[in-house]
Amino acid sequence: MLSTLFGRKKLTEDKIANIFVNTLLNTVDNSFSDIATSIMVDPEFVRQPQIDPNDSDKFLMIVVAGNFNYLSRYFSALEENVLKSKITEKFATVFGLTFDEMKKIISDYQDFIYRVNHPSKNTLYGMSKAVFFKYKLGQYQDEYFAQLNAPNPLFLKRMDGIMEHYIWNWSTFIDKYKYQFQSI
Repeated sequence: MLSTLFGRKKLTEDKIANIFVNTLLNTVDNSFSDIATSIMVDPEFVRQPQIDPNDSDKFLMIVVAGNFNYLSRYFSALEENVLKSKITEKFATVFGLTFDEMKKIISDYQDFIYRVNHPSKNTLYGMSKAVFFKYKLGQYQDEYFAQLNAPNPLFLKRMDGIMEHYIWNWSTFIDKYKYQFQSI
């Protein structure tokens, strides 16, 4: 309420990147064990998948890569590139990697999402498929889908519902905060 009376809080791209990275890290860290459990008890699997509730790194990278695909909807190309660089820099610091190493990892995940989702352009659906393939869930399905090495559509629909919670809501964020890109 007070923020609307006195105007929106102004943020730099560095602060936006900090908020984005910290929020995603905390959210994934605090929820991945529930996601792993949800996958393990999914009725579409004939055998229970073995997912380590602490193996959230692949999931985090899928979420980051997927969210990068949404940036162009809300920011100019220049702003998008600045934000991607800042976010990549922050993740590199968190994981003790160089900027180029982190950039390559995110890029590889973006390419992977694109490949497993081709020809569809639905990023959310691609993220769900990426979870399926990165966690090697095909072997736990009934024989028909296992032979196709394709996810059961019912599983994907449930996974889409989960993944929706990990898409950053840029419209709400932009409504709440002003941003001022200093690098531009």
